Amino acid sequence: MDTESPSVHIVDTRSNIPGTQSVARAAQLLRLVTSAGAEGLAVADLARRAELTRPTAHRLLSALRHEGLVDQDEQTGRWMPGPELYLMGTVAASRYDITGIARDIVRSLAVRTEESAFLSVRRGDETVCLLREEGSFPIRSFVLSEGVRFPLGVASAGLAILAFLPPHDVDAYFERHPDLADAWGPAHGEKRLRSRLRDTQSRGYALNPGLIVEGSFGLGAAVFTREGHPQWALSLTGVQFRFGPDRIAELGRILLAHAHQLTTRIASSR
Repeated sequence: MDTESPSVHIVDTRSNIPGTQSVARAAQLLRLVTSAGAEGLAVADLARRAELTRPTAHRLLSALRHEGLVDQDEQTGRWMPGPELYLMGTVAASRYDITGIARDIVRSLAVRTEESAFLSVRRGDETVCLLREEGSFPIRSFVLSEGVRFPLGVASAGLAILAFLPPHDVDAYFERHPDLADAWGPAHGEKRLRSRLRDTQSRGYALNPGLIVEGSFGLGAAVFTREGHPQWALSLTGVQFRFGPDRIAELGRILLAHAHQLTTRIASSR
């Protein structure tokens, strides 16, 4: 089942520091542009997803273009990532990017399970997909791909990370985002989401039973830093009939083993 990647709008602009709102709006536009990938987005779509007026969005995009952070296709008018982002990314990658040491583990996870496998990273109150490896099963779910963002607690990767954060960080997250149920449906209200967090802690891995796209199931397991912080997650997605109770347990064991392998590798490499 193919579906358009959901837009995500989670920005806290409550700070009184001068210029904070403009920076937050520009950062939100950058996230939306990068999540759209090479195809880019029209200014009207960017304005709508960022909840900005079209003139405001165009003014910010023009400023970002002047700095080389975004670019505009002269024929289509769509906005896309600029060359300066690439240069910044290559510098940041040496500190934050683990895709080089994770790629074979993600591939092994896809081979072992025959489902699509992913690596996601925590960025603030969201997860961002870094890697996708297709499984051999011919029917696939396309909820997640490289660059797609979800709030923590929505997709299985973010649910797995949120479940293993310190309790005060979880409380603060819910305080910052009281509107999750409005944006993502009643299943993402705080009470029900906290129940799934407890289930995740008990099992060791998260389960998303078609809560984002009907019929598309996901499993997620946290991957930890050397200090024990949940910073990444491995996840699997597939169609519902492939995720019966017995197979979920089997997939969960395989997923946890791969997550433990990656956590061990990260600890020994940093």
